[in-house]
Amino acid sequence: MKLQLNKYILSILISISSLACSDNETPETTNQNLPEDENPVADTSIDIPGTIRDISSTTLVAEMGIGWNLGNSLDVENADKTAWGNPLPSQAIIDKVYEMGFRTLRVPITWGYDQQSTAPYTVNEDFMTQVQETVNYGISKDMHVIIDVHHDNAWLRPTTEDAPAAKERLASLWTQIANRFKSYGDKLIFETLNENRLLNSPEEWSGGTEEGRTILNEYHQTALNAIRATGGNNLGRHVMISTYAASTTPAAMDGLVLPEDDHLIVSLHTYFPWPFTGQEDGTANWGTDEERAQLENEFDYIREKWIVQQGRPVILGEWGAIDRDNTSTREAYMQFYVEQSLARGLLPIVWDDGGNFRLLDRSNLEWHFPTLAETIIEASN
Repeated sequence: MKLQLNKYILSILISISSLACSDNETPETTNQNLPEDENPVADTSIDIPGTIRDISSTTLVAEMGIGWNLGNSLDVENADKTAWGNPLPSQAIIDKVYEMGFRTLRVPITWGYDQQSTAPYTVNEDFMTQVQETVNYGISKDMHVIIDVHHDNAWLRPTTEDAPAAKERLASLWTQIANRFKSYGDKLIFETLNENRLLNSPEEWSGGTEEGRTILNEYHQTALNAIRATGGNNLGRHVMISTYAASTTPAAMDGLVLPEDDHLIVSLHTYFPWPFTGQEDGTANWGTDEERAQLENEFDYIREKWIVQQGRPVILGEWGAIDRDNTSTREAYMQFYVEQSLARGLLPIVWDDGGNFRLLDRSNLEWHFPTLAETIIEASN
């Protein structure tokens, strides 16, 4: 069902602003003006009610269009969400993304700088409204929209020692998010965690330890329980669940134990091969027969593990390649990536951070690399 904003809702959608720090820092939670004993009453005046259809997550992912990430925006590790150089989200930005042909919008969100660090872990009302307005920018274009818990790794440490307090706070966070969006239809998808991992550990990007993977599974279950407990449309909402650090390493893939639930989507990130796509001192070259075969093998591995063996759909929530003054090579890579992932039933959502992975100049509403964006859209068609 196509959802449209009425004139009243359009009149109250506003632009937003932000700031930053590093993934290794502990959030300085903003506690001012937050009630100590109860959550603030949600402002439902900008809700866009919808329907949760009786369809499988596989069917939902199959109908979703090629995706784009609003990276380094609401996920900035600071209460100022412009600190990493991007303007606040706006309808004009999402309109530009939609006009290019993207049909899925992923909105990464870091909550810790706008959430109390002690019980009842209340989220700042202004920030929650900002998140809701950003979701509405996509829903108003009839896009599928994904929201997550992104750079909150400092307090979501996957260790036995940290788990009790982290679970309590995570449950409160997802209860507040789920209640805020309870009336939204299945165009809105929740992603319980992003690249959750133990920061600066030796196994940070190689799949973690057995302890870390076990605690991560418990965090996913905690978040899912909180979402389902809010009832309404959230009883059947489709939810994305990620491996350790969203990695496709064998340890991470084998260590993910999905909760028993009919509406789950596996969430993975695959910047493959990293020396070409993101490594600081990497290579600008890619495209030999061997390199193409290696990327196909990566996709085959993902498909076999989740779609074939477990019957679960997969969203590649982040992928891309940084600029090394090699636009033609990146065009070839992006075309191949999109074609081969979609051919295997994997939905790719390109990472755009406004920096090294930039595609869209959000300040001037012009594409930095229009041929790259066009290549992605053409390949998806």
